[in-house]
Amino acid sequence: MVRSYTEYLFFDTAKRREYINITSQVKSALAKSEIKEGMVLVSAMHITAGVYVNDAEEGIIQDIDNMLDELAPFGPDYLHHRTGEDNGDAHLKSILVHHQVILPVTDGKLDLGPWQQVYYAEFDGRRRKRVIIKIIGE
Repeated sequence: MVRSYTEYLFFDTAKRREYINITSQVKSALAKSEIKEGMVLVSAMHITAGVYVNDAEEGIIQDIDNMLDELAPFGPDYLHHRTGEDNGDAHLKSILVHHQVILPVTDGKLDLGPWQQVYYAEFDGRRRKRVIIKIIGE
């Protein structure tokens, strides 16, 4: 019988841009769900944030940040800024990282590769944001 479980994570970041390893929170939600086989959807619920899977190594995190800043730098006169906002770059960075990931569950555990970790990427922080974890399976 297919079941589902939902949990929300909340973030109040100190900086405008932060990368937060949420692997342990996703694993904790999976344990609470008691689902043994299925999928975990992890999705940022804001258009200026994202979720991705990669290595938990400071160098690659800085490389990701540098790449995103090169492709969508803070400050240029984005058309979006005509609305009175200054976060046009955050919207573009979110598209580049993507807003969600789907992770496999096998035998009650996240079935990730040896170095894979789940990250929440905040591009327009300093206010309350949330992520949904939706687990579906048996």
